[in-house]
Amino acid sequence: MTASRHSSTPRPAAARPARHFHRLAWLAVALALGVIVFGAFVRLSDAGLSCPDWPTCYGRAAWPTEVAHGADHAATAIRPVEVHKAWREQFHRMIAGALGVLTLALALLAARRRRYGMAQVLAAAALVAIAIPLYMRGEHVAASVLAIAGEAILLVAALRWSNLDLARVAAVTLAVIIFQALLGMWTVTWLLKPIVVMGHLLGGLLTFSLLLWMAWRATGLPIRLAEAGRVRVLLMVGLVLLGVQIALGGWTSANYAALACGTDFPTCVGRWWPPTDFSEGFVLWRGIGVDYEGGILDGQSRIAIQMAHRMMAVVVFAYLLWLVARLLRTPGLRGWASLLGALAIAQVALGIANVKLALPLWTAVLHNAGAVLLLFVLVSLLARVRAPEA
Repeated sequence: MTASRHSSTPRPAAARPARHFHRLAWLAVALALGVIVFGAFVRLSDAGLSCPDWPTCYGRAAWPTEVAHGADHAATAIRPVEVHKAWREQFHRMIAGALGVLTLALALLAARRRRYGMAQVLAAAALVAIAIPLYMRGEHVAASVLAIAGEAILLVAALRWSNLDLARVAAVTLAVIIFQALLGMWTVTWLLKPIVVMGHLLGGLLTFSLLLWMAWRATGLPIRLAEAGRVRVLLMVGLVLLGVQIALGGWTSANYAALACGTDFPTCVGRWWPPTDFSEGFVLWRGIGVDYEGGILDGQSRIAIQMAHRMMAVVVFAYLLWLVARLLRTPGLRGWASLLGALAIAQVALGIANVKLALPLWTAVLHNAGAVLLLFVLVSLLARVRAPEA
């Protein structure tokens, strides 16, 4: 098996992204990482409903700095002002908005050579922008129609465009960002509904992955392997398994099941297999109008969620260790394999620490960050590993 780190063959001019596209993409990747980790901090510090209105916070573009600042706003009927939490939620919205602007810029740059490409991207963005004040005025149906129309423009464009200059993936990423904004809105207005909270987490990680893939492809630096196809399949399997485990982690967090087993590990409430209720623990939709802050499930349902998360963790950890051993035998991938192994071990250690230490905020946030870093390694390798050139 042979490997070469770099390709010297230049891409055709028509296939090259804009001159500074890769720099902008890497900036977006860094910001996406910050948005995800800070979002975990907001959620885990119970600040997810600290601004009951959207996109303002008690009617303010920023956030109330004193309790009296939001006292006359209708949102106080939903939740009283908590200044020490409100800034977290609104600041998270602000940096997410900045990420949206960066993603819009990437989509415009990628579509600039397409016929009416920039006009389509701008039209989609304008429809979504118009939908926001309509939503704030209570015209929810009109706002939803405009947002859906904007999404449709982007998705149709992505289907029509090729991906030689990253136009397709840039349009899809912008569409995902817009849907993420909708999920962020529903997270607040639907009172931390678990399926929405989990979807919001997965959407953030999908956004990060798409931006990372674009950044590597725009930068170049392919890793050429004779068995690239097989390696990519193994990486895809790892990515799918990791995605399932992240979804289970999001479901655990959204249902406040992280400490369902108390501080017992590897046992749960003193037993290897305590009473569980999987059918109730994995009901995805329970209607609208219930306040899910603090969770609504009974102990057996939460234990079922926690046990599912633990069991899947064993599967993912075993597979990643096997993948690390496989990649260590591949020239050009040994450094990446070592990083993947170290991150997998650290992630398991943080997961155990979350339980044994009763979920301190710092370990819980680091556990979320660890999932993103594992994703970084797998997506980076998928973006870079390619077959040798003919």
